[in-house]
Amino acid sequence: MAPPLIQLKDIALTFGGTPLLSGVELSVSQSERVCLIGRNGSGKSTLLKIAAGLVEPDSGSRFVQPGATIRYLPQEPDFAGFATTLAYVEAGLGPGDDRYQARFILEQLGLRGDEDPAMVSGGEARRAALARVLAPSPDILLLDEPTNHLDLTTIEWLESELDSRRSALVIISHDRRFLSNLSRSTAWLDRGQISQIDRGFSAFEAWRDEVLAEEERDQHKLDRKIVNEEHWLRYGVSGRRKRNVKRLGNLQALRDQRRNYRAAAGNANLAAAEADKSGKLIIEAKNIGRTYGERKIVDGFSIRVQRGDRIGIVGPNGAGKTTLVDMLTGAKPPDTGTIRFGANIEMATLDQHRESLDPKSTLAEALTGGRGDSVMVGGKPKHVVSYMKDFLFAQEQMRTPLEVLSGGERGRLMLARALAKPSNLLVLDEPTNDLDLETLDVLEEMLGDYEGTVILISHDRDFLDRVVTSVIAPEGDGRWIEYAGGYTDMLAQRGADLKREAVKTAAVERDKDATASAPSGTSKRRLNFNEKHALETLPKTIAKLQAEIAKQQRHLDDPNLYRKDRKKFEQASAALSKAQMELEAAEDKWLELEVLREEIEQA
Repeated sequence: MAPPLIQLKDIALTFGGTPLLSGVELSVSQSERVCLIGRNGSGKSTLLKIAAGLVEPDSGSRFVQPGATIRYLPQEPDFAGFATTLAYVEAGLGPGDDRYQARFILEQLGLRGDEDPAMVSGGEARRAALARVLAPSPDILLLDEPTNHLDLTTIEWLESELDSRRSALVIISHDRRFLSNLSRSTAWLDRGQISQIDRGFSAFEAWRDEVLAEEERDQHKLDRKIVNEEHWLRYGVSGRRKRNVKRLGNLQALRDQRRNYRAAAGNANLAAAEADKSGKLIIEAKNIGRTYGERKIVDGFSIRVQRGDRIGIVGPNGAGKTTLVDMLTGAKPPDTGTIRFGANIEMATLDQHRESLDPKSTLAEALTGGRGDSVMVGGKPKHVVSYMKDFLFAQEQMRTPLEVLSGGERGRLMLARALAKPSNLLVLDEPTNDLDLETLDVLEEMLGDYEGTVILISHDRDFLDRVVTSVIAPEGDGRWIEYAGGYTDMLAQRGADLKREAVKTAAVERDKDATASAPSGTSKRRLNFNEKHALETLPKTIAKLQAEIAKQQRHLDDPNLYRKDRKKFEQASAALSKAQMELEAAEDKWLELEVLREEIEQA
């Protein structure tokens, strides 16, 4: 095994009397890709800062391979003292680094380099910070929420860029798809300690659930053992004194073990306060359009939104997603076209701009509006502390200023404010930003149970796949198209259309070549033997591969498989991946031949 580039041993850190990190160990070798997973507030960002050498632990050691270069991406970059984004990025280069790379990476990320850092948006700040850590091509990249504020186009570019590099990666992210595509091992920071598996994020959640279930069983056994020992203490003390003293000592040790046990944090209790049912029609837009200057943001868009629809809106930053939502919800009128709203609509909105919160106000004031100790939830008063606990805030945080809350805590606060208002139409702008995976799960379940209608803007591909029933995407020149299904379905529909056009073009070109080279009277293109054979046999091959995928998936659905038989787990994972790749290739080939056959028959 390659020696580690960076190694943390027995790291301990305490904040406010509570151990945040206790005996944490983390080792990262060359080209290794680790995702660091944990609840909001578990200490992930702090641990990454310790790895970067920015925070000194109370105890433990940090080793970095001599000569190894490290770059750390913080959640909130500091632009103080830099006149331009290019100057900020160049400051991250080492003495031997290529200065051209700073400008090149900036341009790849859609920045010119002359932007004033004090005036950039959240997305632009994140792209500049990414350019600063990517330009030197370091040996180790420590990335804290790298996809925050990025649009889907940039996220997919970043994913591809990181995948092509040889740098070791340690990534903190709430984006499941991003983690699944990049990680090869998973470090789970839970209750101050790290557990690690040599599998990427896609295997993490099943493994975590099994670990927690086994822990719960162990605690139940401990409780029963204590009950049995206490029964003996009451009714069975007799005989040899030395043996009894030892048994009493063991009982006291069991009690101490139970008392010192730190249970896993609970999940948020997210529930939207629902208003009376709306009419069947929610929104009907006909040929709506909006223009800024000479640029068409929306042009001739029509949609009919019905009760219960879950609509996702995607697109690059600046494409006009918020403008489209503002028109659909009546916040801004369209320049052209008409919008009709249904009856009895009660709307609640989650705005991504958390800057609207007063950083000096307290958590309780933000929830109550500064009036008393009650929050109006669904039109009924609820004590602010009780409502805070639903969103995983401790009672001690009631008077905490908002400026010291973490990104995840601010995200939960915004959700708490939005969900308290009675609604039958939820409009959510980037609801997943900074939320931990467990809270994301609860949010997805809540939206699934919500009886009203949901319109959301999101760059989280996995979240879109799990939640929405259709996706609206920009196609250029102000055109927006609605696709059935989630984000992956949208890609399949757009990709199939584009691929089909490419195949048609290729088929036409082949027909032209065949016509030009064939003798008179035999110009019609025909399928050759291999093509006919493939058309006949590929459906059977596809069915066989689908059965193989289902078989391997059944093996992997066993949550105990990794623990019982790691070799079988790895074999099933490899077989599943291979079958999926072969299935995709077979489907593509069959589509190409089928389109070619149709072209020939219509000629």
